[in-house]
Amino acid sequence: MDVDTPAEELASALGVDKQEVKEDLESLLGYSVPLEEAKQSIRRKHGGEGGSDAAQPESVALDEIAPGQSNVTASVRVVTVGTRTIQYQGDEQTIREGRFGDETGTISYTAWQDFGFEAGDSLVVGNAGVREWEGEPELNLGSSTSVAMAEEPVETAAEIGGDSDLIELSPGDRGRNIEAQIQEVETRTIDGRNGETEILSGVVADETARLPFTDWDPHPEVDAGASCRIEDVYVREYRGSPSINISAFSAVTPLAESVAVTDDAPQLPLAEAVDSGGLFDVAVVANILEVRDGSGLIERCPECGRAIQNDQCRVHGTVNGEDDLRIKAILDDGTATVTAIIGSELTEEIYGGDVADAKEAAREAMDKAVVAETIREELVGGSYRVRGSLSIDEYGANLTVADFAGDDTDPVARAQAVLAEVDG
Repeated sequence: MDVDTPAEELASALGVDKQEVKEDLESLLGYSVPLEEAKQSIRRKHGGEGGSDAAQPESVALDEIAPGQSNVTASVRVVTVGTRTIQYQGDEQTIREGRFGDETGTISYTAWQDFGFEAGDSLVVGNAGVREWEGEPELNLGSSTSVAMAEEPVETAAEIGGDSDLIELSPGDRGRNIEAQIQEVETRTIDGRNGETEILSGVVADETARLPFTDWDPHPEVDAGASCRIEDVYVREYRGSPSINISAFSAVTPLAESVAVTDDAPQLPLAEAVDSGGLFDVAVVANILEVRDGSGLIERCPECGRAIQNDQCRVHGTVNGEDDLRIKAILDDGTATVTAIIGSELTEEIYGGDVADAKEAAREAMDKAVVAETIREELVGGSYRVRGSLSIDEYGANLTVADFAGDDTDPVARAQAVLAEVDG
């Protein structure tokens, strides 16, 4: 963003050095502070009045709002409201966030103070800033923003309140409510803002999907097998898929009846799965074209578990590696390819032996590659049903495999299904 013009206007109005104002503006904007908020902060720093610029705010529909606009006025319906604490300029600050709606659509918002509105309220929001967030415009409500109840209800097609099935959640959602079964949970210790902190992580499920979660302020109700209503969660992206975040502001209530859960993952063509950007739980049917180097009998760093070569870990340097089994295979269903990462337990089943057996075979052949070659002869050319977590990064698409089995589907029927998907 070009800050020369607003810096010059501020410096002239305050009677201070333009370069100092410009540096302050650039610093605040670098922390994603909305422009209007940044200008108000600089006014206060130099003893100026906290009022807004002389320009009158414009009145816009939500679908007309674009990043970079300022002094925006809009009549909105509050769709969702979430609360959480963030680290802002070295301090903790509690914000409210969610989505507004009107007849033209919805927009996300962040309120840097509590204006007292709740889901379902109709508001007139004045002098709001706009920034780009997750690739879309977002309204920012700060100290110079006015919020008043609208005289007439604001109409919107958006569902009020934030209740969502897991399949509906997307990274960036805030103020959502779910009812789910806690399928897996573990306690972990992390190096948090205030030193070592205990958190909970695991997997939740309902009839529509399974997703990972993190409880940053462990709730006793979050227990394996429990069914809970969890209000005010926010959603981040984790390895390309949505991940549910539970905070100190989330309300967790045990449910009297168990939430029904899905036992199946959605089965997709590889191209559709890859185009999704990542999926926590997906099933595919594909052929193995290649078992890649780095498969079979490998060594891992005892500190971080990464695969190592020549006793060298890229993080911990020279280490005494620990033996393990792994398969890295190329899956292809005619629509796309991905790399399947198969861990030690499933690799043992495929290989027909454990690490000790693999080491014995390597000693007899005086070559560790014999283990990978045995696996290669077993797998390459076959068709398999594979279920796992798909992640996409700059190096390509990787499917971390949870279930692996041979596929007995008629190859002609499967080819016809793939062609129908491609043509469709």
